[in-house]
Amino acid sequence: MGLDIGLKRTGVAISDENQSISLPRSVIEATDKQTWLSKVRTFVENEDIEKIVVGIPLNQHGEEGTDAQKIRQFIALLQERLNVPVIEWDERFTTAQAERSMIAADLSRAKRKKIVDKVAATILLQSYLDSLRFSEHSPCDES
Repeated sequence: MGLDIGLKRTGVAISDENQSISLPRSVIEATDKQTWLSKVRTFVENEDIEKIVVGIPLNQHGEEGTDAQKIRQFIALLQERLNVPVIEWDERFTTAQAERSMIAADLSRAKRKKIVDKVAATILLQSYLDSLRFSEHSPCDES
């Protein structure tokens, strides 16, 4: 499961059974952490989630800012309360990429606002899944 965590909304994406394709799933709207955690837990239990990939917002130089520190609080909550591994993943430019793809698809601003978070979660989860496939087939691993 991929999470694009924001202070008001969290985009949720899940992968197919083969862990090769990321699919947009939902947007969690919650401002308090306990309600948010309850909704994430429901996804984990209902979708039989094996791990959670959380986007860390880094700046263009790869450094963490205040947003990343806020997201780390959510990550700590997941690690304390859920029994699944939590993987941090660089989410630089995922929201911008999501916006560009939705504009190219000619979606209205209102529609984009409703789904941008889950599209961004889908992009970040796909990036993670692609990295797994690349590392499995890397010629550097051959002896």
